[in-house]
Amino acid sequence: VPGNRVLLRAANKPMLVACWFAVMKAGAIAVATMPMLRAKELAQIIEKGRVTAALCDAALRGELDAAAAAAPRLARIVCFGGDASQGESLEARMARHDAPFANVDTAADDTCLFAFTSGTTGQPKATMHFHRDVMASCVCFPPHVLRAAPDDVFIGSPPLAFTFGLGGLTLFPMAIAAQTVLIEKPAPAELLDAIVAERATVLFTAPTSYRAMAAAAKERGIGVRDGGPLRKCVAAGEALPAATRALWRDATGRAIM
Repeated sequence: VPGNRVLLRAANKPMLVACWFAVMKAGAIAVATMPMLRAKELAQIIEKGRVTAALCDAALRGELDAAAAAAPRLARIVCFGGDASQGESLEARMARHDAPFANVDTAADDTCLFAFTSGTTGQPKATMHFHRDVMASCVCFPPHVLRAAPDDVFIGSPPLAFTFGLGGLTLFPMAIAAQTVLIEKPAPAELLDAIVAERATVLFTAPTSYRAMAAAAKERGIGVRDGGPLRKCVAAGEALPAATRALWRDATGRAIM
């Protein structure tokens, strides 16, 4: 029901995006989590966020089950992407509901997102975001700074559990009817391959990844000097050293925002 907290656990993939929007439509609160989190961290998030339900990739269920044993507040876990041996799958539930679902009439200052920190300085801390905050992020940075267009193809490495990934790989492209490429394991080599294969034009990743890809990016000709597709490059998640910015510009002819 509206106001329920729903934990989302999956790598970056289309079903995770569908689940996130479904939580919004129901007026609930999305609590996305990184795939690398283990039971201890998940249990802390469940308790702090008062999470009562979860939508989880079947491949990542083990740690969530262990977390639920330590945090009994989580009463329901529904999985997708696997078989139904551990209960009815999300796909089976979806197949029974083919009628339209009317969006819950939420208010601008209703909370729609709990974004947890990584917990590097202690237990994870939650930041609460309203519906208006999510919409504001789509009408401020993208048109006035990023200046992307509907024919752009977004790609990147940050998990959707980070607001950097949620904005760059879901909210911003969806808001302008652009495309997004989701990679489950976006190591630098795989990310570079996907940029080339998908003709990606807008890249979101961390400074460390830019540095790791720079030499190969120059060889693969993805930059402006070689007529490559990449037009916009955005960094976040850590400090961007001047040396990394210069290295990437030399390799591709593109600046990093």
